[in-house]
Amino acid sequence: MRIMITGATSGIGQSLAKDYAQQGHQVIACGRNPDKLQALVDSHDTDIAHSSITPLCFDLTDYHNFPELDQDKPLDLLILNAGDCEYIDDPVNFDAELFERVININLISIGYALKAWLKNIKPGGRLVLVSSSASFLPLPRAEAYGASKAALTYLGRTLSVDLATHNIHVSIVHPGFVETPLTERNTFSMPMIISSEAATQRIVNGIAQGKSEIDFPRRFIMLMKLLRMLPTPVWQKLASRMV
Repeated sequence: MRIMITGATSGIGQSLAKDYAQQGHQVIACGRNPDKLQALVDSHDTDIAHSSITPLCFDLTDYHNFPELDQDKPLDLLILNAGDCEYIDDPVNFDAELFERVININLISIGYALKAWLKNIKPGGRLVLVSSSASFLPLPRAEAYGASKAALTYLGRTLSVDLATHNIHVSIVHPGFVETPLTERNTFSMPMIISSEAATQRIVNGIAQGKSEIDFPRRFIMLMKLLRMLPTPVWQKLASRMV
């Protein structure tokens, strides 16, 4: 398969790029750090038949300069994984600049990525959007991150309907806490956290099974969805204790 992955220089994206390349696929690894991209390329075992990691260095927030792909080499799989997380510590003095940064990278850049590369997915191919379990339940300080991921989930579900007539499948990934450079910055408890490698296996397996939504860890996701079904005052009180 020919696979394109954004946010491939760290965390889940990096792990996905390595895993798919080790399986013998051709991976286009996207990121904005050339040194980290080269390190990813250097880590690949070139003896694996038909596999490769091709670096593509650019900034996802530079919307009007997205690289064009070769139309003669269509994608089997486009994984839009890149994202960021910042928290709003003072909701009264709302940080609109922070809000804009997070929305831009987590949502607006997705729109431009779709404009640039959706046409490159072959019939029968798949688009994968990496959202978050934060889209299931409003959490303290996550106004920007949660809003961007909730919107991304809505976008993915809508695209799954609209792209079906074009024979393009859509998967939405809702991870819980995963060990990545992003979560290393968190100063609160992260229940049921899993490694990037474990998250990768769940995503790869879910894609192979053709799942429309890939949610993990199962117990954590069930807890989030259960909390959201409770009366509003109850889940608000419980959610406030989660971070």
